[in-house]
Amino acid sequence: MKRKLKFCVGIDVSQKNLDVCLGYIDDEQDLQFVTHRKFKNNLKAIQELVKWIRKHADANIKMVVVMEATGVYHEDCAYHLHANNFEISIELPNKISNYVRSLNQKTKTDKKDAQVICRFGLERKITAWQPPKKIYRLLCEITRERSQLTLERSMLKNKLHAEKAQHFPNQKTINRLLERLTMYNKQLNEIDQELKKIVKTDKELQNDIRRSETIVGIGFLTAVTIHAETQGFALIKNKKQLSSYAGYDVRQKQSGTSINGKDRISKKGNRHIRAAMHFPALTAVQHHEHSKNFCHRIIKKSGIKMKGYVAVQRSMLELVFILHKNKVDFDKNYNSKKAAENNPHCSLADIKNIALSL
Repeated sequence: MKRKLKFCVGIDVSQKNLDVCLGYIDDEQDLQFVTHRKFKNNLKAIQELVKWIRKHADANIKMVVVMEATGVYHEDCAYHLHANNFEISIELPNKISNYVRSLNQKTKTDKKDAQVICRFGLERKITAWQPPKKIYRLLCEITRERSQLTLERSMLKNKLHAEKAQHFPNQKTINRLLERLTMYNKQLNEIDQELKKIVKTDKELQNDIRRSETIVGIGFLTAVTIHAETQGFALIKNKKQLSSYAGYDVRQKQSGTSINGKDRISKKGNRHIRAAMHFPALTAVQHHEHSKNFCHRIIKKSGIKMKGYVAVQRSMLELVFILHKNKVDFDKNYNSKKAAENNPHCSLADIKNIALSL
């Protein structure tokens, strides 16, 4: 007799509805879809969903709930199911769509999508989702709001410059643009003050931010963005995982003798972290000798200037993680000290030359 190994609930989320499919896999690797139902995407219907799952699933067999990250519409369902002790996995839409292509499925309906997500959860090893701490969730929302406001302010400044540069500028238009620019500056200042107040409420986070700021090029906003987007590195176990999460992992495209593409970063990761690391890397290359030499080595080897700066971005991000993990401050003279330890009989001038070559 076949024995059931695992139950999975696949949920296709939309703004108004939740299409839910429940299935299981047995010890012969056969999949069976037990039942399907559509629920409204509101709190009352989600409570009914909890009862429905418990009615049809076996409490003695492992069960997971898998759903796509659909904007913000999946959040109510995810938080409520997690509060009811269900194991949740939230997958990126492109991951599910790539899986669908492997099935060669031609029909696309909400019911079929729910079945695909259910099948994905049964066949694949999934990573359990954990809700972020309230302070990181709040910081993440505010830093993203600030990033958007900064972008809009830059567009407004360009518009103001273009208006003033015209042969016949409209003074009323310029005045309105200046008023909006004042409003943006005021709101950005309010956000900066709000971020500082929030960070001060958590002593451990405050110390992590301070440690990050000891790195040449990284300021308060960059440090807060990194910790907010990574939830304080809660799910990050090593540097390689962090690089992949931020989209700095290298994508190679080589096959046989005919395909030999250039190595590039995947960019399949958190774009907010990459955006936050751009200017700090430029500053580090300008003011930190080791970062400057490292960047120039990459540029000399690849012939691509941006490759050097991206390498510095990745290096600095990993350094933030190392300082957080080891609870230490950044030592900009570390390379000189390391050189002295390896060469105890060399002169001070030799130590400086060795450090500059690292």
